[in-house]
Amino acid sequence: MTKQEKLVNKIAESLDENKGHQIVKIDLRNIENCFCNFFVICHGTSNTHVSALADAVEDKILEDLHEKPFHIEGRDQAQWIVVDYGDVIVHVFQKEQREYYQLEDFWGDGIKEELSKE
Repeated sequence: MTKQEKLVNKIAESLDENKGHQIVKIDLRNIENCFCNFFVICHGTSNTHVSALADAVEDKILEDLHEKPFHIEGRDQAQWIVVDYGDVIVHVFQKEQREYYQLEDFWGDGIKEELSKE
């Protein structure tokens, strides 16, 4: 298992433990000139839940893998928070924003895998 795959698994574990909904991994490694290798996408039920999911990911990755994100965007509004680990990017949405932006469909050339236990 690669370092990136371990990171993806830890992110998914954190999102699942904190009741993230419809957790999906998209493997983008076969897309030429793509800026990252994986997306992990989920949604929460409120601004507070979205913030808590993003915070939980950051805390778990720091604790377990000793890595900090390069950048986090969207905390102020907590409608769509992006946690950027370089080759792995986490998208935590509110349900309405997830449905509107449809990242899973936009990146349809990637290999999509459902990670939720729902």
